[in-house]
Amino acid sequence: MFGETPGAAAAPELRAPFRPGLFRSFFLGGFECSTQRRADGRRLDLIAATRHDQLAASDYLQLTEHGITAARDGVRWHLVEGGTPGWYDWSPVLPLLRAAEAAGVQVSWDLCHYGWPDGLDVFSVSFVDRLAHYAAAFARLHLEETGSPPVICPVNEISFLAWAGGDMARMNPTARGRGLELKRQLVRAAAAAARAVREATPGARILAIEPIIHVVPQRSEDTELAEAWYNRAQFQAWDMLAGRVEPALGGGPETFDAVGVNYYWNNQWSCAGEWLPQGRWLCEGEPLSPFDPRTRPLHALLAAVHRRYGCPLFLAETSIEDDLRAPWLRHVGGEVREAVRRGVPVEGVCLYPILGHPGWDDDRYCANGLFELEPNGSGRRPVHAPLATELRWQQHLFALQFGKHSGRAN
Repeated sequence: MFGETPGAAAAPELRAPFRPGLFRSFFLGGFECSTQRRADGRRLDLIAATRHDQLAASDYLQLTEHGITAARDGVRWHLVEGGTPGWYDWSPVLPLLRAAEAAGVQVSWDLCHYGWPDGLDVFSVSFVDRLAHYAAAFARLHLEETGSPPVICPVNEISFLAWAGGDMARMNPTARGRGLELKRQLVRAAAAAARAVREATPGARILAIEPIIHVVPQRSEDTELAEAWYNRAQFQAWDMLAGRVEPALGGGPETFDAVGVNYYWNNQWSCAGEWLPQGRWLCEGEPLSPFDPRTRPLHALLAAVHRRYGCPLFLAETSIEDDLRAPWLRHVGGEVREAVRRGVPVEGVCLYPILGHPGWDDDRYCANGLFELEPNGSGRRPVHAPLATELRWQQHLFALQFGKHSGRAN
């Protein structure tokens, strides 16, 4: 559906002018770690729901068996600082941290993946201070446990959280008409956390991870609205973090070292827009096929991000469900190689999630990972064989592109 079959004849890859070095392996495995409260008040905890907290040692070991020695994972702030502010219980994260270290897997840690401790007002000054202190404390813990400064993302997907929680009331803080206010507050907190981590552990690497999208209105007269509310607005959080706009929020070049871009099969769509009562232009619709002439190629989206920020980037999340998993990776791999051929320094591709999981809204099983959710009798996750085969082929192609002799781009 998305490209050639694994093992098919391929033209020789041109060698890239750079060698990726941000992560231990070019492919990463991302463990779903969302912790938001839904609109109905229910707290999600995807690490617990997938039993990754119990099976971390096996999960990380299985990653290495597929040539993956880098991962994304989460520190569950609502558990770590669930009691007295400033007092940290690291027991929810220490087993994960130690399991990854034992397996030789480098982890980049999300510190706030949509959720925060109960009773903490996200719009308050305390939110900024508490995220910064917690971030510094975790950085020190990481250094003590591993001997290395951490790789962290202070706040995952500021743009999506501001939209879903600040405009659409679909998750905490379940507000409407406060999306820009929430985005500014999350930037303040992320910038403060980045500086606190650098002070606590010099040499730490900071990631700024946001979705990339492309929206095409059905009516030509709505083109400028789509550009303003979506296609240009997608850069706003990064621009704030970089200090390019609203520098009073605390942004600056030191707030991140690399950009992570999240891109799924439905990140481009066509829509008929409408104005909401709170003054927001909403444009939701059907996803565009990769073959639709209105679609922008992924390599072009990656190039646009690199032109804008000039720093290393990586594909921080990408997946699709069921039998399209392998064809989707084939498509994405080809697009990333094209981006690299055009001079975009792509540091890696994260299969996110690496493990199937219950859906946010209805607990339905989302079969979108290399590993299926339910472990077998030995505690190991079943492997989705077509995706494993495609992964090996993609590792081989990237190894050729980066001029490595190994069959895997590690």
